[in-house]
Amino acid sequence: MLEETGTVTRVEGESIWVETIRQSACEGCRASKGCGQKALASIGQGKRFQVKVKNPRHLVLREGQPVVLGLEDSALLSASALVYLLPLVLMLGAAMLVDSIIGSEGLTILAALAGLAGGMLLARTLASRSQNQCRFEPEVLRTVS
Repeated sequence: MLEETGTVTRVEGESIWVETIRQSACEGCRASKGCGQKALASIGQGKRFQVKVKNPRHLVLREGQPVVLGLEDSALLSASALVYLLPLVLMLGAAMLVDSIIGSEGLTILAALAGLAGGMLLARTLASRSQNQCRFEPEVLRTVS
C-alpha cells in the first residue's frame, strides 16, 4: 500500500478533504545529481494539493488533524495501465491492422490517430465507471499522534 501524510482541511459529513504537500524521493537517491528526473520532480516540489478521501474506518476527524492516507498498489497500477497502456495498444493495433490490409502510409497514420483517440475515450469511460466504485480514491488509514 502506498502511504502519504496530510492534514485534514474540511470534514463535510462522509467527505473528508486532506491537504498534502508534494514531495520528491530524489533527495534520498544516490543518483540525484546526475539524473534528469530530479529536474522534472522539482517543478511541482512543495506544492499543496487537496484531495477528497474515503474514511472506511469511520475515524473521528477534525480540521487541522494530521492523517496517513493510503492507496492500494493494484489501484495505482490499474489506473496507469488504463490511462497509458490502453490508448497505446489501440493506436498500435489500429495502425498495424490498416497497414496490413491497405498498406497506405497516410491511412495507417490516420488509423493510428483514430486508435489513439478511441483508446483515450475508452479509458475515460472506464475510469468514470471505476470512479463511481471509488476504486482509485485514497482512504484515511490512521491518524498521526
